[in-house]
Amino acid sequence: MASPSGSNRGRLLLVMLLVSSLLLITLDLRGVSVISGIRNGVGTALTPVVKVGNWVVTPFKNIFSDLIHLGRTRSTINDLKEENAKLRAQLVQKKNALGQEQQLKQALDLAGRANWKTVSARVLAQGSTISFTHTVTIDQGSRSGIKQNMTVVNGHGLVGVVRTVFPNSSIVLLASDPSFKIGVRIARNQSIGILSGQGSNSGLLELLDNTAKIKKNDILLSRGSTNNTPFVPGVPVGIITKASDSTNSVAQVADVSFYANLNALGIVSVVLKASESNPGNALIPEAPKPTPIPTVTVYATPTASPSPSKS
Repeated sequence: MASPSGSNRGRLLLVMLLVSSLLLITLDLRGVSVISGIRNGVGTALTPVVKVGNWVVTPFKNIFSDLIHLGRTRSTINDLKEENAKLRAQLVQKKNALGQEQQLKQALDLAGRANWKTVSARVLAQGSTISFTHTVTIDQGSRSGIKQNMTVVNGHGLVGVVRTVFPNSSIVLLASDPSFKIGVRIARNQSIGILSGQGSNSGLLELLDNTAKIKKNDILLSRGSTNNTPFVPGVPVGIITKASDSTNSVAQVADVSFYANLNALGIVSVVLKASESNPGNALIPEAPKPTPIPTVTVYATPTASPSPSKS
């Protein structure tokens, strides 16, 4: 059986709570800030605890934030690297296209001046074969009318000769190959000789006429072969860079630099049919024109001297 005293205490506690609630509500309605005061007091008491909690938790928040931003930054950097690589590749392709376009224009210009029938081809690879050390592979072959032993040129002059022909490609022996030989003549005095490849972009001239004098900067042109095979006449070959001083040897020799840069070939032309007439010296490249030096003229304007004062 429940004790009467315990039941009375519960009723008394409930009544006190109700009275306290009514009292607080009445005071709050009359503008007495009892609740806000209690709230402010609790806030003031807990402020140190909140500060300590923030001080402990903030580094961890920063770490997680930095990790998230670091992942985003790395992703952005990778995206920028990929975009940069694509732009570089596009730039290289554009430069190559512009370079090949310029080489094609120069080759067509040379063929037009010589009245040759040619087929232009793009260089696919440069290297060596079993028999030769200096060759290039071009993307035109027998289906384009190319045959073995045809002359190959670019916009500057002789490149080489066709050695092997396939339906859609051909192998060209470059003039720099040690096995390459061509009959040439000096444009200045028509002396003839044999030019051999010496590797890189150079050749060696052996002049057959020992009485003729070789001079530095003499221009060499192809003599031409019977039926224009393998070489058509009048092709600019190169320029003499160093001539021997000996006139007692059986043949004079000289170092030659080819007009065509055989180490940077992009577009070449194969001569399918030469002109009926020899172009002579008409295809000699123009000498580079010196860049004019600007002059500045200074005009001095004399100033009138002061007249002597009269006393």
